[in-house]
Amino acid sequence: MSRILPRSTPEAEGLDPAALRRLVDRLDALEDVHSVMVLRHGSVVGEAWWHPHTADRPHVMFSVSKSFTSTAVGIAVHEGLLTLDDRVVDLLPDDAPADPGEHLRALRVRDLLTMTTGHSASTMEGIDRTISLPGAGWARAILAQPVEHEPGTHFVYNTGATYLLSAILHRLTGERLLDYLTPRLLEPLGITHATWEQDPDGIDVGGFGLSVTTEEMAAFGQLCLQGGVWQGRQLVPAEWVAAATSAQVPNGPHGWPDWNQGYGYQFWQCRHGAYRADGAFGQYVVVWPEKDLVITMTSGLSDLQSVLDVVWDTLLPDAAWVAPAATPDAEAAPFEQALPTPAGAASSPLAESGATYALEPNERDITALAVRRAADDRTEITFTVGGLDHAVSFGHEAWVSGSGSLLGTPADVATAAAWADESTLRGRMVFLGTPFEWRLELRFSGDDVVVTIDQNVAFGERGLLAVKGTARRV
Repeated sequence: MSRILPRSTPEAEGLDPAALRRLVDRLDALEDVHSVMVLRHGSVVGEAWWHPHTADRPHVMFSVSKSFTSTAVGIAVHEGLLTLDDRVVDLLPDDAPADPGEHLRALRVRDLLTMTTGHSASTMEGIDRTISLPGAGWARAILAQPVEHEPGTHFVYNTGATYLLSAILHRLTGERLLDYLTPRLLEPLGITHATWEQDPDGIDVGGFGLSVTTEEMAAFGQLCLQGGVWQGRQLVPAEWVAAATSAQVPNGPHGWPDWNQGYGYQFWQCRHGAYRADGAFGQYVVVWPEKDLVITMTSGLSDLQSVLDVVWDTLLPDAAWVAPAATPDAEAAPFEQALPTPAGAASSPLAESGATYALEPNERDITALAVRRAADDRTEITFTVGGLDHAVSFGHEAWVSGSGSLLGTPADVATAAAWADESTLRGRMVFLGTPFEWRLELRFSGDDVVVTIDQNVAFGERGLLAVKGTARRV
């Protein structure tokens, strides 16, 4: 992957290398951080990817997407396509109800940006995301939901609000959000890997669905830090960046302190004068103007505050900052990190038996599995799903890359497994470019097996499968 940001050393930019090392070590202790990149004065001074995650692979950003959508709105306002005080029902006339209520009629673009639409809950929860019928799209479904409060007075985190912003821009520009942003923002920043999930009608979903690399996230953060200027060009109006990244509305209370600092135009405020673009399970673009610092991270974590706590604990102390030292033409080497593989033996007598186990009926339609020892200390598990066999090879003390399609859609994965004892096999299946991972346990006893598959993070239940099986006898 070609670099889009200059490199330097932490010493040259006034950051103690030991503080960076502590940052990476503390993130490593969280177990499911996938990448981190630290910029000081516009140069990368520290970077790490936890193998099997790599620098060149785009990662799902979830709600970091919202900050890109906000930036697109700012550019469109500057181009005269709309204003913050335009009414939503006027901008989406074909999707608005025939007789909108008072609160819906009062809903304006600025209310969408600040998540103060007047709804009591996220409007994305109330729509069928598979809808693709004339007059029955997502925007119409969102605008049909009751608006209980006066817009501008009641903060509720509402991904449907961001979708409406994308739908408005789609209507005004005649092109998808990604295509609108490409010449105005993405190409100038060197962002060439971006993809964006669309709804059934071809509208970019706005509030989630963007995938970019860690370095591309960092370039976006640096643009914000520089007030919308990139290589001498004003890509985004400075006044928009200032407003979008400032506290526009209160957003508490919340148990995590960095979720109580206020909300801008699709940006969150942080403690210590910082702000961030923020995606589910720990995708972050943290901009810290006081330190002239940008930190980007990808993760697969449920405790989102823990990641920001590591940043403050390691980089806030005065000892983290030193007088710049001359290091001509030098750059810091990336930290070499890896997700841990399961601990244990490469094989077990059970893997030599070649037995196939018939599983009890389950909602995943996995009807059987077989375990055998393969070459190079690998363990191969063959799952029978819907009558088709899916063989997955797991490395021992090493990650094996491949493609998995156990639940239908093929995905790039990396796998590793080990025998914790002669009757217990534990494995990890990492879905590359996403926060998600499956953790498998096969516990054998005589002719029986108990199969458990859990997901590390999820929007709902993490348990994917818990089923018993019995060895087939010929």
